[in-house]
Formats: sequence, C-alpha cells, structure tokens
Amino acid sequence: MTIVEATRSVTGGVDTHLDIHVAAALDPLGGLLGVESFATTPTGYRKLLGWMGAFGPVVLVGVEGTGAYGAGLTRYLRRHGIDVVEVDRQNRQARRARGKSDTADAIEAARAAQSGRASGAAKTRDGNVEAIRALVVTKRSARDVRIKTLNQIRHLSFTSPDDLRERLKDVSAKMLAAEASALRPRTGSDPVVFATKLAIQTLGRRLLDLEDETARIDAVLSELVTATAPSLLALHGVGIDTASALLVAAGDNPERLRSEAAWAHMCGVAPIEASSGKVTRYRLNRGGDRHANSALWRIVMVRMVSDPRTRDYVERRTKEGRSKREIIRILKRYVAREVYPYLPRA
Repeated sequence: MTIVEATRSVTGGVDTHLDIHVAAALDPLGGLLGVESFATTPTGYRKLLGWMGAFGPVVLVGVEGTGAYGAGLTRYLRRHGIDVVEVDRQNRQARRARGKSDTADAIEAARAAQSGRASGAAKTRDGNVEAIRALVVTKRSARDVRIKTLNQIRHLSFTSPDDLRERLKDVSAKMLAAEASALRPRTGSDPVVFATKLAIQTLGRRLLDLEDETARIDAVLSELVTATAPSLLALHGVGIDTASALLVAAGDNPERLRSEAAWAHMCGVAPIEASSGKVTRYRLNRGGDRHANSALWRIVMVRMVSDPRTRDYVERRTKEGRSKREIIRILKRYVAREVYPYLPRA
C-alpha cells in the first residue's frame, strides 16, 4: 500500500562561499531532507531553488552572508518570490563545541530561519542604494589611498636633500599634490636628488588622479542621493556623504526595519543597559553599522557648531553634569530618531 504524503512546506539554509554554495532543506518539523552543493552562477542558483522545490513549496530560506558571497543568490531568490532572512555566523563558543563544516553551517542556517532565531530580512541590493554603495566603497578606497600617498610624500620630503626639503616644507596638504607633480627630475643629476624627485612627482600625479576620480564619483553620487532621498538631505547637518552612509545602512528596502528602535540598534546608537545592584546605568553600544554610526556623529558635530537648538541642549546638559561624550551619545540617538522617517520607502 502506498501512502501519499501531503504537500509540505520547505525551509532552506545556505552556507555561502565564493565558488560553491552549500544548501540544506528542512521539513516543517525540522527534519533534514537533504544537503547539496551548487555553483555560484545563475545556473547554479536555478538548480539550487529547483532542488529545494522538489521537496515541496519553499517558504523561507536563511542565507549566511547576504551582503557578501550570498548577494547574488539573495537577489535571485527574492525575484522568485522567496522570503530570505540574514543568518549570522555562529559564535566561536558554539563552533568549538559542535565543530565546523559547510554542511553543518547550511543546516544551522535553515534551523535558524525556521525557528525564528534569524528573522532579519535581507537587503534587496537591487536599486539606487546599491549603486550608491558601490560608489561609496570606491570613494572610501580613494580616500585611504590619498592619505597614505600624502604621508609618503611628507616622509620623502623630510628625508630628501636640503633644497628639495625646503621647497616642500611649508606646502599645505591642499597644494601638495600640485607642487609635487610640478617637480622636474633631471637625468644626470645627483642620483639621490633625481630618484627622490621622481618618486615625489609620481606620488603627486597619483594624488591628482585620485582627486579627479573622487570628483567624478561625487557628481554621480550627488545625483543618486538627491533622487533617492531629497527630504533626508534637507535635514540640518546632513550632506551627500552622511546621507550615503545612512542609506547604505538602511538598504534599498528600509521597510525591513520594523521600528525606529530597530534602526537605532542597526546604527549602534541604542544604549545598552549595564545596571548592577542599586546602580542603574547604560553603556556605549559598540555594535551596529559603524559607517552609519560615524555619519550620525558627523551630523551631531555640525549641529553642535551651527544649530542653536543643539547648542542650547548641550549647554543645559553640561550644567546638569553630563560629560561631552555622554551628550554626543544622546544626541546621536536623537538624530537617528529624526532621520528614520526620512528613509525612502518602497
């Protein structure tokens, strides 16, 4: 006698990697239906979803690393109407106790999604904010290289022959690139002078190229941010860079943030209770998106200088005995609350 099993819903879990994704499928009771590996290509994504669907309707998939190796798979699953949740990596203590394998991680991702331990909706990464993120990554890289290059020019100038050292000694950081690129190393001259001038000239031209790159990025970034969140830019102290950081933290689908409090936690500005006994206190939250946290800090710094309401608030809280660091911490929380309604909604 053959028993026909009723259609069962399937919960998936995926441990993502650069070239291979390992997927697991669970039945409604948490029983393991199977584990399989798939290539990180459109064909591989199609096979992965087809494999899960063979067990029954796929209702939910937990993906580890939706913002990294799992970004492509996440977009594919969402386009096919599958709910995707972000799964955090297991902590080190749990991994030491249970061991580490791709299969175990995929099964754990599925169990975390099915149990509700992983409930954060993944970013869609398919709109203007994803375009902004790509430009922001490049701009941050250019900024880091610029700082290193400036430091290299300064160091070379400090140890260069006297005439060259005096020429570059009092040049400001703003003018250093132009001054360095204008050097003319001459072959046949003192080898140390020639090599040092050539090195500084090369670094100066690199700085000018970086400035051109940044200007091009800023132009496109300004257009994208203005089109995406014009009301956000209207807030006091919010510029293109700070708005970009906040938008990237929220993602293309900020409706996944269920409340203003969730947004504050994401930005790392929700105070964490650290009370003990009769002492009630709160400590700094060191979690969350640090770029968004930095953006809120910069907005607060601008307002402390140029916003009368903020200056009055700082003065009043200072008289109450609050330290400057505590006041800034409180203000970042207030700014997060103010910003939240201006995040674009789908």
